[in-house]
Amino acid sequence: MHYKAKDILRAAGLALLPADDIHVAKDLAQIRAGNPLSPCLMIRGNARKGREAPIADGEHRVCASHYTDENTDIPVKIVKL
Repeated sequence: MHYKAKDILRAAGLALLPADDIHVAKDLAQIRAGNPLSPCLMIRGNARKGREAPIADGEHRVCASHYTDENTDIPVKIVKL
């Protein structure tokens, strides 16, 4: 599945990490070099119950993609607990 960077952060209830965060900066460099980033791994939430969908792996990649374009489609794998 693919979701926009801004929607992933909203679903996870996370604020955008600063661009000078060492991991975000590293991923920004990968994007500028034209290298694809790995998919994001999320845990399924439940909007009806007010349960967010946490990012299990890839928060820095999502933030770096958001800095590039908040509407960037990011590949996401969602797991159910």
